[in-house]
Formats: sequence, C-alpha cells, structure tokens
Amino acid sequence: MNPQQPAHEYLLLIRGTHWAQDLPREELERVMKHFYAWVESLEQRGVHRGAQPLMEEGKLVTGVKGAQVVDGIFAESKEAIAGYFRLGVTTVEQAVRLAQECPILDYGAQIEVRPIADLCRPMAEIKAAQQ
Repeated sequence: MNPQQPAHEYLLLIRGTHWAQDLPREELERVMKHFYAWVESLEQRGVHRGAQPLMEEGKLVTGVKGAQVVDGIFAESKEAIAGYFRLGVTTVEQAVRLAQECPILDYGAQIEVRPIADLCRPMAEIKAAQQ
C-alpha cells in the first residue's frame, strides 16, 4: 500500500517537443492562440498554480554520488517533456478533463497527469512505520 497522501494538486507533463514542426505558420499561430486561451481559462477558473516550458536539452545524472553525467534529454523523442502545468484541483478526473481541453493534443502532443504527493514515497513509508 502506498502511504503517500495527495496534496490536492496535479502536474500535467506535456510530452512531445516536435508536434508543431510541420505546421504552416498560419496554423501554428492559430493553435498557439488557442493554447494560450486554454492557459488563460485555467487562470480564470483559479486552478493554474504554475507552468513553464522546458528547453530541449539537458543532462541525465545517475550512479553513486551522481558519478555519471550524460546528455540524457533527447528532444527528438516523442516522450521528451516539453513543459509542465501545476493545477490546484482535488481529483484526477478534474485534472484529466482540463488536460483534455489542451489544443495541442490534436497535433500529437501528449499530456501525462500525475498527482502531487505530500511526501516522497520512502519518507511516507518511514512515517507510516513509526505510527
């Protein structure tokens, strides 16, 4: 059993960094206008808690004491995370409904919806064992 508790916030991870690469300029402008209207609607509903786009490069740190550092973010991947939104909603159903309104889904982007937890799982397990 997972002892973590939900924080009543959800993270929308926008996957896919090249969904717009083949769009004609006029269509891209139209899509981005709709995208920013969607963002504004999240703000007007009072659920927008933050969002940022991510650069298409980065490093992957692994191993004992982070001994391995390699180019690990592959922007050409359909799985690359292009950005995120933090939403203040209480259920996954609410978060999914809001994600479904995002206009870039029609062009191949994907949105992963994840609940934000009160604690990381190892600490939640330690605290649960102490009770």
